Amino acid sequence: MDGQVNPDIRQELEAFLQAWNDDSPTVEVHTSGSTGTPQAMQAEKQRMAHSARLTCDFLGLRPGDTALLCMPLRYIAGKMVVVRSLVRGLRLLTVQPSGHPLAGLEETPTFAAMIPMQVYNSLSVPEECQRLRAIRHLIIGGGAVDAELQARLQDFPHAVWSTYGMTETLSHIALRRLNGPQADTWYTPFPTVEVRLSDRGTLVIDAPQLHPSVLVTNDLAEMDAQGRFRILGRADNTINTGGVKVQIEAVEATLRPHLDCPFAVTAVPDARLGEAVTLLYIGTRSVASLIDLCRQVLPPYHRPRHFYAVTDLPHTETGKPARAALRDLAATLHTQDPSGK
Repeated sequence: MDGQVNPDIRQELEAFLQAWNDDSPTVEVHTSGSTGTPQAMQAEKQRMAHSARLTCDFLGLRPGDTALLCMPLRYIAGKMVVVRSLVRGLRLLTVQPSGHPLAGLEETPTFAAMIPMQVYNSLSVPEECQRLRAIRHLIIGGGAVDAELQARLQDFPHAVWSTYGMTETLSHIALRRLNGPQADTWYTPFPTVEVRLSDRGTLVIDAPQLHPSVLVTNDLAEMDAQGRFRILGRADNTINTGGVKVQIEAVEATLRPHLDCPFAVTAVPDARLGEAVTLLYIGTRSVASLIDLCRQVLPPYHRPRHFYAVTDLPHTETGKPARAALRDLAATLHTQDPSGK
């Protein structure tokens, strides 16, 4: 696993390697905190090694290939990059986790696991974009890849994959191709993973080599006849407004091509509707123009009833919208200005 180690994370990496090599069958990892406070859990080393082999086998990674560690090591995504390097004999290249992980990198990695924000930022800098395009195996996880980002990856010369997984499954259990003629909208599970839908329409994962019990997720999904799936959004990201259930991710996806500023959709309590769809945004755009835009592109119950300009939108350290924090922020702003217009 010898490679280029950034001195800023050397101590953290050495601590993980010491924990990996001790007599305990588990190591501690933390959930991302996208729906609340990050939680600590114990992950079994044997299952982590199995997950690592699944990814390496799928991508065809070989001993001596290089792997870029650009994610925080306390989360499963970062730890699994290291474990893949250990089980497959990859050379590890490490950088301080940031929005521009390829800046100043001296060597193009064979394999990299990045979050959408890191990929988006790298595309905006010519030198970083050139290096990004040269990565032979690029996987993107930790958040949804929107249509705009996928379009910018279409002509990449090597395969780019979106991953689906969670801390409990020790990284991803399914991938979908984002670029080239094999690009797809459906995730294909690994051969040892079975998925189905619950009575609520959420994804159920049976992966005994990765998790000891069946996992019933909060991710609303649909499946095709081949056992592949698409994620529609999280069940706990549903806004019940006037008896109509509105999926936050669906509203954001509709607005994204039309709204050229950072934004997030959430909800605030409403005495008449139960919950009111609310838009938080960064910038100086007028509320009147936002109302007009929403009337043009959204059906009535999906249209925000409150609009609040903010200086920052809470995200987790792995780049996901921090939904609980967004809801709390909206509630505070709504208390200060109930009209929100």
